[in-house]
Amino acid sequence: MNSNIDCWRLHETATSESVNPFFVSPTIIIAMSSHPHFTFTNGSTLEAGTIFGIGKNYAAHAREMGGEVPASPMVFLKPPAALLSDGGTVVCPAFSTNLHYEVEMVVVIGEDCVDVSASKAASVIAGYGLGIDMTLRDVQAAAKQDGSPWAVAKGFRTSAPISRIIPASLFSSIPDFDLQLAVNRVTKQQSSTTYMERSVAVLVEYLSAVFTLRKGDCIYTGTPEGVGRVIAGDVVTATMTADAGIAVTVPTLTLSVGIA
Repeated sequence: MNSNIDCWRLHETATSESVNPFFVSPTIIIAMSSHPHFTFTNGSTLEAGTIFGIGKNYAAHAREMGGEVPASPMVFLKPPAALLSDGGTVVCPAFSTNLHYEVEMVVVIGEDCVDVSASKAASVIAGYGLGIDMTLRDVQAAAKQDGSPWAVAKGFRTSAPISRIIPASLFSSIPDFDLQLAVNRVTKQQSSTTYMERSVAVLVEYLSAVFTLRKGDCIYTGTPEGVGRVIAGDVVTATMTADAGIAVTVPTLTLSVGIA
């Protein structure tokens, strides 16, 4: 895989059919060449840890999903092996027919920490990136109806595309970014992190009060409105632009969509 995050290579030596859609053939071999890691715009790297996802953090997105912003942050998890870097292919599993994109600002944690106050949140952040929370919407809907976890819908392989990371040291405080995502060159999402219901600082405070945050963990901070379906052959591009007047290398993501 032509990828900054050389986390896995998939070799298919034969095909197998099963009535169980979650069946994994023993002829599929995943060769782990290295642990997933983040690559920063200055060339440094950091081993990736837990991916914390935040749901319904933009009011307009909450409404388009038929809900409201929850009273407390809605948290879900993805495994680090879900990470996929710029230029990769998001693979929709065969048991889903409704793969959605959700563009997001991503925050990478730079040190182990607990009980960090919002006023101190910037001190534990290593950098900021651009991510897409790929979601199996049909699987998620079924899980919601059954009251089941979202692990499969949110954490499947290639579900966490990530750009290079901008070092936090380039900013004097936690920055805001403009986010944009297009499918086949047609803009689908365009917003700003200023519209987040809970800021990065508040999210760090909340998560560090519940979990032990580790160096290399990251937070997908939520998506604005405009989410939608992609199919095999689509090309997804996303950009994240810092506030005017801040000169940084702008992260981008370009992904193709495939099907298992």
